[in-house]
Amino acid sequence: MGPVAQTARPVKGPTPRRLKQFVRQRLGLASYLKAPGDGRLYPQIPAGYLLWAQLVCYVLRAWAFHAMESLVNLAPFALGLGHGFGNDALGYFTERMDPATTRTALISVLRHTKRNKGFEGSRWIGFALDGTTVGHCTKKGCSLCRPHFDKKHCIRGYNHALSMIAVVGTALSLPFDVEPYGPGDSEYAASQRLLSRAVASLGRRFADYVVADGAYATAPFLHTASDLGLRVVARLKGNLPELFAQAKTRLASQPPTAIFEEDGERVELWDADDFDPWDALCWPTVRVLRYRQQKSNGTVIEAYWLTNFTVHQVNSQGLYRIAKSRWEIENQGFNDTKNRYGLKHIAHHHENSLLMGWLLICLAVTIERLYRLRFLHRGVHPIYTAIELVRRLWFNMGRVSWGYNTS
Repeated sequence: MGPVAQTARPVKGPTPRRLKQFVRQRLGLASYLKAPGDGRLYPQIPAGYLLWAQLVCYVLRAWAFHAMESLVNLAPFALGLGHGFGNDALGYFTERMDPATTRTALISVLRHTKRNKGFEGSRWIGFALDGTTVGHCTKKGCSLCRPHFDKKHCIRGYNHALSMIAVVGTALSLPFDVEPYGPGDSEYAASQRLLSRAVASLGRRFADYVVADGAYATAPFLHTASDLGLRVVARLKGNLPELFAQAKTRLASQPPTAIFEEDGERVELWDADDFDPWDALCWPTVRVLRYRQQKSNGTVIEAYWLTNFTVHQVNSQGLYRIAKSRWEIENQGFNDTKNRYGLKHIAHHHENSLLMGWLLICLAVTIERLYRLRFLHRGVHPIYTAIELVRRLWFNMGRVSWGYNTS
């Protein structure tokens, strides 16, 4: 008896090939996948192969170039590719990519999301800004390497640093751009460049506010954000000693203006909008919000925030939620991208290659969240968690490789 022919059976659920179809058709990135800003003079491997290999591998959390090479050579068809290639091709490719093309693709995705009601139900759309350190190395390898000193001021190695901007406050935390800063530069300056570029690309009406840590509570940054048409919500700390002391003295002696429970936690709010601005700030008044959040385990968190939102524009509870959206860039931004998508890993130590890796991680995270939380959520079935989607993609990729089809 001869061998029994295997009948191709359909694979249900998400697959890497269906994810690619979503990116091409639903997000409108078909032209970007074909022409991602390839700067190679004599390309032997199509740019679309190399680009999609990185994006899908970041989604699958295989973020090292060697891991990408192994996965692509093992199952190119299941990943939506024609053939495999070596990790040196990825390094050569990312060294010569134009970052502006990927930044344009990210902006296009955000515009597409807003146009198609992806942020529907959110009263306010915000930007969150923050900086972080990534990519430690023992020797200086590029112009972005920043020396790391020990207590004796001796160089103990080198790090890389970047500022990130993300859409927050919409139930969709979407990181969409980064700005690296090397020796002689700073997070403060990089973040201002980042914010100006974001508003110039997306338009002044895309977002309503920007939220940031206390390091950004300076007159130049507040004026820059206001000139860009954004309201500002910034943490109030000791770097503004006079205003901070006045806010603590007055608000600590008054009863709360609002008390409510949220997710089983008690929240008390103090809100006053008539504080005098400091000399360098050209605001008529400064509004200060104090909150005290008592968690279920007994921990109490207290913080002060300043803003130029008026009481008529947003009430105390709304301002509290806007302030809390600042943590989205920490949790859904840095924590996720570092621990799950390889943001802190140096795949190829070259200035442009590093920048392209960071931008492609932002794009991969944005694609994954839109696919999982918006596209796959159509109907009545529950939303996949991030790890559930990754496991289903891996499982179905294996089924495709063993002769099932995706029809």
